[in-house]
Amino acid sequence: MTATKRSEYTREEGSEVKLLHFIFGQPNIDQIRGHPDKVLNLIEEFGQQYWFANVGHPKGDIVVSLIEELRPRKMIELGGYVGYSAILFGDAVRRHGGQRYISLELNPEFAAVANMLIELAGLRDFVHTIVGRSDESLQKLYSSGEVEHVELMFIDHYKPAYTTDVQLCEELGMISPGSVLVADNVVFPGNPPYLKYVRSNVEEKREVARSMESGRTFNTEGFSERTISKYLGADSAPKFDVVGNPNLVYHSVLNQPEGDPDALEITKCVRIEEVA
Repeated sequence: MTATKRSEYTREEGSEVKLLHFIFGQPNIDQIRGHPDKVLNLIEEFGQQYWFANVGHPKGDIVVSLIEELRPRKMIELGGYVGYSAILFGDAVRRHGGQRYISLELNPEFAAVANMLIELAGLRDFVHTIVGRSDESLQKLYSSGEVEHVELMFIDHYKPAYTTDVQLCEELGMISPGSVLVADNVVFPGNPPYLKYVRSNVEEKREVARSMESGRTFNTEGFSERTISKYLGADSAPKFDVVGNPNLVYHSVLNQPEGDPDALEITKCVRIEEVA
């Protein structure tokens, strides 16, 4: 999310379609085609008038540096919105020898906007947008053989689903030593359950798993009612009963750009601790 003076997530209805009109109405549209940086600049320019929940360049540059370091063959994002992160990170993955960028987006209207901008940026054949619930899409990616191992995953979707989607990937075996997770919005609006989970040691996670029924890991404590009801509705729950794999050892750190009200939590799976 770009820096903003607003204290809550707010957006003007229809601003995503207005963004399309703004960009495709540019008199030099032919010079914009095929240039990801020019499309990103226009999204940011339009965002000065209408607020958009995009990662922005300060935090985005951190993720691009990770892409340069890790050179993932495939990268996944949870929450595509209007395509800003897919264009920024997809372009970086492609430039560094990757095969595919996979963007999961719940809202079909947002996905349609994103796909038009992704195509304009020249990334249509590289970025694959999947519309639907993130947990169902992750399960299908695994069962189809499309993604067996999470190399690098950017998490920026329904806040209460951060933890359960990671736990689903753990149970499927998609997260293993070498996997890197980058979670956005962990300071604003914040995500206490997710931070607690990725920062817990193995014994703490094992204790929670022993004391908790399967499927009871979904936790909305610490979120505002607005955040809980956003996108999926206040009564939403995960499609799968998961507790994750508490034996995975994570090294997790907060990375907050100077002057940015928000931050990224960067989590690396370093090893598996066997049960004694």
